[in-house]
Amino acid sequence: MVEINGITFAYNKGAGNILEDISFSIQENQCIAILGNNGAGKSTLLKCMDRICPAQKGMVMVAGRDIYKMGKNMMAQNIAYVPQNNETINMSVFDAILLGRKPYIKWDAAAKDQQIVWEIMQKMQLEDFALRNVWELSGGELQKVMLARALAQEPKLLLLDEPTSNLDPRNQHEVLRRVKEIAQEHNICVAIVIHDLSLAIRYCERFIFLKDANVFAFGGLEVMTPENIEAVYKIHVHIIDYMGIPVVVPFPDEKVALEPVID
Repeated sequence: MVEINGITFAYNKGAGNILEDISFSIQENQCIAILGNNGAGKSTLLKCMDRICPAQKGMVMVAGRDIYKMGKNMMAQNIAYVPQNNETINMSVFDAILLGRKPYIKWDAAAKDQQIVWEIMQKMQLEDFALRNVWELSGGELQKVMLARALAQEPKLLLLDEPTSNLDPRNQHEVLRRVKEIAQEHNICVAIVIHDLSLAIRYCERFIFLKDANVFAFGGLEVMTPENIEAVYKIHVHIIDYMGIPVVVPFPDEKVALEPVID
């Protein structure tokens, strides 16, 4: 279980807080969508949870341990973070994913490490790329490799910042489906910053809306309402059910309600 308690963060002293007293929890096997408009602090929240941006106040607890008191190696065994933009590296795809095993390797990669990498590559449908150089990949292919590397860490908490941004529709669904399956198989807590509300509502169990540096709403499907979405994104939407699948349909020309309702 992951607990975020009272996280407050500002980039500069004297400037307004980007995040103010943010608290929520993530259960094992659970995917949570972090939602909000541009500049709401979604990516910053992930960086606070990975200690890239140490919070001025608050704690992040992973399996009962405070991440701000962990050593680097212990951090890498507990938390894996995939940013929006990834730099290409001059090595094979297999070796790039094998880097995810670094927190567990003392001298050289063992057969177990290589087996874990190969199994993840198969699940992510990357086995045909094993010997290709990373710098030869497209943006979407690189995104999948970096996600596979994070999964190779076998973290307790997986942080994904817009993991579908460079992917075509088929791969968007494939990646999120695989992430959800792996999270359930290995008891991983997953936090995903995502802009596509239809993908969020389909693949995540919990949702946190950020607005004006605060938590605007947090919960399950009961908080994924047109009223909450309208209040946060300033756009009118309808949520429809098509063949048992919820879909968020924007209606940008319709008037936004004056008094949104928070469930």
